[in-house]
Amino acid sequence: MSSPVIPNPLVDKFLLDGCMRCKYGATPQCKVHNWHDELVLLRGLLQASGLIEEIKWGSPVYTLNGKNVISLGVVKDCCMLGFFKGALLSDPQQILERQGNIQAARIIRFSDTDKIHRLEQALREYVAEAIELEARGLKVQTVKNPEPVPEELLSTLEADPALKAAFYALTPGRQRGYIIHFSQPKQAQTRFSRIEKQRERILRGLGFHD
Repeated sequence: MSSPVIPNPLVDKFLLDGCMRCKYGATPQCKVHNWHDELVLLRGLLQASGLIEEIKWGSPVYTLNGKNVISLGVVKDCCMLGFFKGALLSDPQQILERQGNIQAARIIRFSDTDKIHRLEQALREYVAEAIELEARGLKVQTVKNPEPVPEELLSTLEADPALKAAFYALTPGRQRGYIIHFSQPKQAQTRFSRIEKQRERILRGLGFHD
């Protein structure tokens, strides 16, 4: 990935000193330091996109006409690209992840530079699509006060990537229908049974009420 990194005092400080929201900020223990090389590569890609680079909430955020489009973040075991409207992305590589009940945003995790180099062209296309979605003013349709996703469904999806991709490719309304259906039984085993019975419908892109 050859995109040059353009100096930005705030983001340069983030990479050198760490996240100031972290209790270990400005110390060697800050988790930002674990992913310096990965962050530099991703930053170069994002700067080349033409988005405006800012610091928000202690981390780099890339904006278009003042609207948040993509973020760079870190946790203990990886760094991440975050797409604020990731639910609208086509995701042909099936690399976007949903976090808990967050409806609009999606992330891509990186724990080494090899993955970034391997996905370089795809990442550029994801970034370009995210910019186009924002430029068109498209919005993610969200459900107010969504039902919590039952643990049985979360664990099943984590164990089955194909099912996970199919479930999160469903419209928010279809996801909600399944979540309500799976959440009704009090016994965990019954919940697992309901999930298994609906597996093929989910894989086919059908909602519970279709």
